[in-house]
Amino acid sequence: MKIMKFGGTSVGKPERMHQVADLITRDQENKIVVLSALSGTTNTLVSIGDALAAGKKQEAADIIANLKSHYDLFIENLLQTTAARNKAAQLIGEHFEFMQIILKISFNEALNKDILAQGELMSTKLFSCYLEEKGILHELLPALDFMSIDANDEPPLDLIRQKLTTILQQKESTPIFITQGYICRNARGEVDNLKRGGSDYSASLIAAAVQASVCEIWTDIDGMHNNDPRVVGKTVPVEQLSFDEAAELAYFGAKILHPASIWPAQVTKVPVKLLNTMQPDAKGTLIVEEAGSVGAKAVAAKDGIIAVKIKSSRMLLAYGFLRKIFEVFEKYRTPIDMITTSEVAVSVTIDSDLHLSQILRELDPLGTVEIDRDQTIVSVVGNEIAKTDKILSRLFESLEGVPVRMVSYGGSPHNVSLLVPSDYKKQTLQVLNKGIFGLE
Repeated sequence: MKIMKFGGTSVGKPERMHQVADLITRDQENKIVVLSALSGTTNTLVSIGDALAAGKKQEAADIIANLKSHYDLFIENLLQTTAARNKAAQLIGEHFEFMQIILKISFNEALNKDILAQGELMSTKLFSCYLEEKGILHELLPALDFMSIDANDEPPLDLIRQKLTTILQQKESTPIFITQGYICRNARGEVDNLKRGGSDYSASLIAAAVQASVCEIWTDIDGMHNNDPRVVGKTVPVEQLSFDEAAELAYFGAKILHPASIWPAQVTKVPVKLLNTMQPDAKGTLIVEEAGSVGAKAVAAKDGIIAVKIKSSRMLLAYGFLRKIFEVFEKYRTPIDMITTSEVAVSVTIDSDLHLSQILRELDPLGTVEIDRDQTIVSVVGNEIAKTDKILSRLFESLEGVPVRMVSYGGSPHNVSLLVPSDYKKQTLQVLNKGIFGLE
């Protein structure tokens, strides 16, 4: 069985959804198809929740009305027969009835999670209506019946495997299942989600749970590129990455892949392919255990970084000083991306200011604390990059004129990371593209 995940742009227009139907029927292998919400829908649902949270019910009502108009037109262009259009209109209408009800009740975070789930629920029902009209045998597989997170917001893979296996054993004759990405139930049984971009995560978890032959992630770009095509002039797709390399790139900003989506496939050794819905015959990128080659493969950038510097000539060499620093970040569940030390200071980076004021207050007794906002981590990733001849010299020679705030080297054999002011992100990506890959 294979897993095929299609993102919002891949199902965002009726003709794209038609194309997805062609892709999932190109071979006879049984498959589970994971769909995101139609492009733009989740952002709209967030706006509805924000308006309700602010008490702006009329604004929320207007947004809902505009969204319904969009779906009405989508149905008209997706389906051909009156019967199929009527069925789709009824199914989608039920979701908009729910959205009308929420205008009349008290808003809370649990309700907001229900609102955010509507996008994937509607996209899968629309796609199912189209497959039914085309006579393609399939079944809807509700993600809320098997996908879950625990009290720590982590998906329990063994439990997911157990629930999903039980469901699939009852439907052995079904060749194609359609399910929702992103949405799940939490430890209280309430509707929840795997955070933005979580459809990739859903697909990887499902692939691991069923020990799939492959997990295909279909987007609007032909695989993982060596650099950000939105920023640099010329990029090329990377043919093969190891799980470790892909995880580094995803974590440090490669937008094509959700950062958490590698580990389920990695622990079960399920190959992952990054493919292009608009160019289905392009090779894309294969992610497996083996790196395939040595050297730098790609550059990724992660924005919204905050650098925190703790300076203390009195405490730095004292036993337990670093432990005290890390305990503060652990207490507030704030991950650290990079760390550097000198004789009198420790610098770390974080990507969230959610608990920054509390963190700074608890760090204050340890020394002088300074912060730099609007920073970007630029990571050069590749197999055994730290041992590759001339990579480091080419990397640093390329950075002339770029004010590098921190360098992380040696912590991973696959990664050299730099912290630069976000204003220099574009310049940094461009000079590295030329200096390391010879592309302009």
